[in-house]
Amino acid sequence: MFGTIAYLLGSSIRQGIPLLFGATGEILTEKGGHLNLGIPGIMYVGGISGIIGGYLYEHFCANPNPALCILIPLLATIIGSGLMALIFSFLTVTLRANQNVTGLTLTTFGIGIGNFFGASLLSFFGDSGSISLLTIGRWYKATPIPGLDFGFLAYLAVIIAVVISIYLNKTRAGLNLRAVGENPATADAAGINVTKYQYLSTIIGGIIAGLGGLYWVMDYTGGTWTNNGFGDRGWLAIAIVIFALWKPVLGIFCSFLFGGLYICCILIPGLSSAAKELITMAPYVVTILVLIMTSIKNKRENQPPAHLGLNYFREDR
Repeated sequence: MFGTIAYLLGSSIRQGIPLLFGATGEILTEKGGHLNLGIPGIMYVGGISGIIGGYLYEHFCANPNPALCILIPLLATIIGSGLMALIFSFLTVTLRANQNVTGLTLTTFGIGIGNFFGASLLSFFGDSGSISLLTIGRWYKATPIPGLDFGFLAYLAVIIAVVISIYLNKTRAGLNLRAVGENPATADAAGINVTKYQYLSTIIGGIIAGLGGLYWVMDYTGGTWTNNGFGDRGWLAIAIVIFALWKPVLGIFCSFLFGGLYICCILIPGLSSAAKELITMAPYVVTILVLIMTSIKNKRENQPPAHLGLNYFREDR
């Protein structure tokens, strides 16, 4: 009995870690007033960037160094996801493009990039088969704490969520960012650089989300890439933002809950196809119910930033 509970809890956490990365990154972005629906695409690019960096290192190095096995894919992910977030920032902050359309386009673009390189990377070097970085995957899965079967990225996801929560609620820069998300015109009049805060929050948020893709390909799947292997996890991460009421610490528990719901249909024996589909829908249904409840109660602390999804035109203030 206890063994089953421990297994279910561990599996829920492993499934929830990429969701937590994505949700934390999106919360930071949305606190600055930007709605980035490109998170699924950014997570894809983060994952394939880590795979590319790791593959190139393994391909050209006869004796891989453990530290570089971790560092190179990590840096590649930061660069890849950061560039995607920079594209989104440039289009929506500087050019003031529609945030919804830009985000959806970025998701399509990111998934396309991931699937293209996932199918073509080996052929570039004359190899065959599927991408499998077992050496690097082994180092990512290595647990730093005895008795706990999680790699370092799992702990990093929780730490980042706590740090972002402290940043948003306890620091002047965090309060400035929240002011930008609530009313950029007022923040601008108070001397806050709106453009800087929107750029930084969106880019850093995108990098955090990209780490979710890196966790999936390096830790969860052990260094392998499968086209469309992420499924709808990027969209679940965005749903968690609403479910967690834009609170990063609450997002930790919501991510693990959603991770558990995501795998329930696999772990519960004897379920019909219809029942499995209903369970898979559960996170989205719960999110809709939470959205309805918070809208009815109308408490300001449980609402999204007032300027979320709207572009700021300084000349109109």
